[in-house]
Amino acid sequence: MSIKADKWIRRMAEQQGMIEPFEPGQVRTNGQGKIVSYGVSSYGYDVRCADEFKIFTNINSTIVDPKAFDPKSFVDFQGECCVIPPNSFALARTVEYFRIPRNVLVICLGKSTYARCGIIVNVTPLEPEWEGHVTLEFSNTTTLPAKIYANEGVAQMLFLESDEVCETSYRDRGGKYQGQRGVTLPKT
Repeated sequence: MSIKADKWIRRMAEQQGMIEPFEPGQVRTNGQGKIVSYGVSSYGYDVRCADEFKIFTNINSTIVDPKAFDPKSFVDFQGECCVIPPNSFALARTVEYFRIPRNVLVICLGKSTYARCGIIVNVTPLEPEWEGHVTLEFSNTTTLPAKIYANEGVAQMLFLESDEVCETSYRDRGGKYQGQRGVTLPKT
């Protein structure tokens, strides 16, 4: 990027609707006190987790199979925080809706606040011309229950801009997760 990254992100969000809703600064407090920060950072954008969760459970003793995933393996939960059982995981989604430009690839990494507690955030890259809410996977690697807070920062998006557009974008391929809204389970 030839311009400062934070200015580029602001311009893309404001002119092309790349991130909605968009927070142009770094938010660190709310009405109740300190929160895990979100918004524009030096070279990326810190996304928030919405208050919709799918918490993995093995009450049905099923096998986790990405080609035949059983939606009954999750318990739906809505609230300001989600408790993930030990050695388990939960799915959530970003508050933000993304529209990725044709010459941009986005990589997501978890925030250090969660990583230092043994909570790993996993997100696949956001490909050129993909759009939707990002489905977030939170793995609790500890032997204790772990909390995730809704409407606070959970991961940082890093934007990689190419000098030219890609030959075939996610939209061109008719990607199966294009335009997803809400927490989206695996598709084949």
